[in-house]
This record gives sequence, structure tokens and C-alpha cells, in this order.
Amino acid sequence: MKNGILTLCLFFAFKFILAQELGLRFGSVTGDNNTAIDAVFATSKFSRVHADLSFNDGVGIDLLWDFIYRPLYSTVLDSYVGVGPYIWVGEPFQLGVAAELGLAYALDQLPLVISIDWRPAIEVISKTKIEVIRIGLNIRYLFPNDHNRANPK
Repeated sequence: MKNGILTLCLFFAFKFILAQELGLRFGSVTGDNNTAIDAVFATSKFSRVHADLSFNDGVGIDLLWDFIYRPLYSTVLDSYVGVGPYIWVGEPFQLGVAAELGLAYALDQLPLVISIDWRPAIEVISKTKIEVIRIGLNIRYLFPNDHNRANPK
């Protein structure tokens, strides 16, 4: 119940700080979680901040700065590459850098964006290790009042 209320509060908090897209990430997430709250914030026409927030006996935050390359195949399929820090505040504490390479598909009839990405990471603190197999599926709601989304068509 606590996690549900916290998730709902965070949803509205992300919306109020002007997220263009908001949803969930399934797959590899910081802190060995399988799901996270996933948000996209536009920084320019061809770049954005891709943020994930996860909970599981601690709090994980990923902040990746993505560069958008479009269109890859059609006007609705974008590719993106990015890099940024991640932190896990829990036991054990983790700090590292992750890269990201992915594809995003914006649905025509619904305000949804579906993306899949590969996110290898290098943990620097608490122990030094490299994680190569980190794949995630992101399903985000595209807020209708934002017609110039983070990766406009």
C-alpha cells in the first residue's frame, strides 16, 4: 500500500516538473529491481534527459542525457544514444555511469511511446564492476499538451 501511494505521488511530482513522457521501465534497473518509474524531459529538439526512479529496500536514480537520431526507419521510429550517472541509496550503496542505446516508437492513434534500450553500466562505488546485460522495455504516456515532445516528428 505504501509503495502504491508513493508511486502515485511521484507520478504527479514528475508531471508537475514538466515531464513530456511518463511511464514504467521493465527489465534491468539500478538496485537489482525489475521495474522503475520512467520519465523523459526535453532539453532541446534533439536531446533529452531520460530518468528512472526505482525502489527496493532503497532508492535508485538513473539520469541519462540522450541524443536523439531520427528518423531511423519512418517518421515514428527514433534511435537514441546517451550516457549519465546512476546512484543506489541502499545496502550496498552504488554509484556508477551507464550508457544507453535504444529505439523508441510513438504510436499514432494513442499517446504512448514504447521503447527498448540496452544500458551497460560501470559501477565505481561500492565495488568496481561492469554490467553488460542490462536491457529494458519502457512504456510511457505522452502528455497531450506537449505537441513538441522530446523527440518531435
